[in-house]
Amino acid sequence: MIVAIDGPAGSGKSSTARVLASRLGLMYLDTGAMYRAVALLFIRNKIDPESDDIEQFLAKHSIRIAFRDRSMGVFIDAEDVTSLIRTARVTELSSRVSMLPIVRTKLVAEQRRMAKEQVAVGSGVVMEGRDIGTVVFPDADIKFFLEATPRERARRRVLQIRSNNGEADFDQVLAEINERDARDVSRSASPLAKADDAMVVDTTRLSFDEQVALLEHLIRERE
Repeated sequence: MIVAIDGPAGSGKSSTARVLASRLGLMYLDTGAMYRAVALLFIRNKIDPESDDIEQFLAKHSIRIAFRDRSMGVFIDAEDVTSLIRTARVTELSSRVSMLPIVRTKLVAEQRRMAKEQVAVGSGVVMEGRDIGTVVFPDADIKFFLEATPRERARRRVLQIRSNNGEADFDQVLAEINERDARDVSRSASPLAKADDAMVVDTTRLSFDEQVALLEHLIRERE
């Protein structure tokens, strides 16, 4: 089974996909982590996203996911960077990196390969991102599009930052979310969009447990 979960930043895709995969006995594939890895690679090598040499640069490196006991590791070449891709700087750059067609072409091919590999061995994946149901796996078995108001998504992000002992200003976070939404919807390469056959789930008024339970119920209803 391939389950596709799309939606804007802060709608609860990553956390929901991770728990849902565990409950369903599937692998969780965080596609956003792969774009974060590319962003980290750019930062380390001082690569400008506007550079004309990106294709040649990326050809020298691999970005891959490895599954270990149902947990996911992110690798740049042979280096495990799973714990290094969650900084604010990587987050900001990953949004810009994800707009580059050459980057998307490289990573989408890898995402498809990994998902098909899991299906071939009798398992499957829960994949989340912004174009899983429209571009990466338009033939996914089940598709969801998670939504939440910008203010609710900003509130969640602030709580997340503060829970990690960081400082966050609500108005600034809200502005960043609105800016990212506009960028994701308007980008030329695989813009954020709802697949025609996706089930829309508004998580604004749902607790985390409630939204996971709802998606699990909808999936098991189709089994």
